[in-house]
Amino acid sequence: MLELDPLLDDRGTRIIVCCGAGGVGKTTTAAALGVRAAERGRRVVVLTIDPARRLAQSMGIDSLDNTPRKVEGIKGSDGGELHAMMLDMKRTFDEIVEAHADAGRARAILENPFYQSLSAGFAGTQEYMAMEKLGQLRARDEWDLIVVDTPPSRSALDFLDAPKRLGSFLDGKFIKLLMAPAKVGGRAGMKFLNVGMSMMTGTLGKLLGGQFLKDVQTFVAAMDTMFGGFRTRADATYKLLQAPGTAFLVVATPERDALREAAYFVERLAAEEMPLAGLVLNRVHGSGAAGLSAERARAAAENLDGGRIVDQGDGKTGERGSPATAPEPSELATAAAPAVSAGSEAAPTATADPAAQHDDDTDDVDATDVDVRHLTAGLLRLHAERMRVLAREQHTRDRFTARHPEVAVAEVAALPGDVHDLAGLRAIGDRLTGGRTPSA
Repeated sequence: MLELDPLLDDRGTRIIVCCGAGGVGKTTTAAALGVRAAERGRRVVVLTIDPARRLAQSMGIDSLDNTPRKVEGIKGSDGGELHAMMLDMKRTFDEIVEAHADAGRARAILENPFYQSLSAGFAGTQEYMAMEKLGQLRARDEWDLIVVDTPPSRSALDFLDAPKRLGSFLDGKFIKLLMAPAKVGGRAGMKFLNVGMSMMTGTLGKLLGGQFLKDVQTFVAAMDTMFGGFRTRADATYKLLQAPGTAFLVVATPERDALREAAYFVERLAAEEMPLAGLVLNRVHGSGAAGLSAERARAAAENLDGGRIVDQGDGKTGERGSPATAPEPSELATAAAPAVSAGSEAAPTATADPAAQHDDDTDDVDATDVDVRHLTAGLLRLHAERMRVLAREQHTRDRFTARHPEVAVAEVAALPGDVHDLAGLRAIGDRLTGGRTPSA
């Protein structure tokens, strides 16, 4: 079993990264862990990269942006606080430029059309900027725990590849060719470009457009001195993710596709030597009558609909009313009867004829009895369906644990509704940690 409270209480744990497929509850898990850690005395910031606004809504914040905002209503002990923020990719890129270039060069870069396209949605930029923001938060040392909510699907681990992809891009032949004129400098550079690269630039100009190529060349020239810093910071953050103070949590639901993705994450993290804490299995179903199998529940429902009742001994059936086989009413029927009776029509008024009154009473009893049997049959069928869901979930989890027996698992029971406030996040936190409440 995955024990999360010791992980949250360990002051050596500085970063928790929640990753997994889309729709498995990563955002809710990250927020719930942040709330629980803060109320156990940690100073926490939750960074979400998911564009959904659920995190802000559940924490009572009007909106999240690139600046950490304090969450009110946290019942923290020992100075525990919670802050939350949502990655603004472009703003993070702008901040890097402003911090590592003089005012004139920074202005030239920020106004460059190619830079504006790159910073707004170039493939891989979001993941790289997530690495940058994580590094910035860690360097500030203002919080002793950072919880990261990653993008959905397999792109959730793309930020691990961001430094490599960026390095390949910056060291690529195309970028070197574009940088060559700037490195030669002045008129000599322009002559080199016009003579030695005329064919290449002519072809690219036709493919990309002359103005676009010029924008790219201007951008590369302005960014030249910053490229090394990008690589250095990205590599440092990558090593930070491999450090003992970092813990990865793979989040999934007990469904085949989600656990297949979870297996991929586990294997990828192992290959990258990233510290895996365990698997959080969300929305796990249960039953208070697990001893009643789906087959027996379904057979009982069919017998009730057919006017028979299941014998309590070995599942045998007999005709309704048979003295040899008729048992006491089932627990489901007994539980359902008051609800049916309460919702039934009011009893008829007394009549002058006692025999007629007796017939009416008999009819009412028979009608109620039939209603109870139909309702009980419906409940039995619902139970049978629930037991099939439980069996499927257990089979899916068993396949995962057989493949990865070394991975600790924390199960979170399904809630009846969506999480939309701090109370809901606390409830998730209780389930994450086995039902225990935070210690004051």
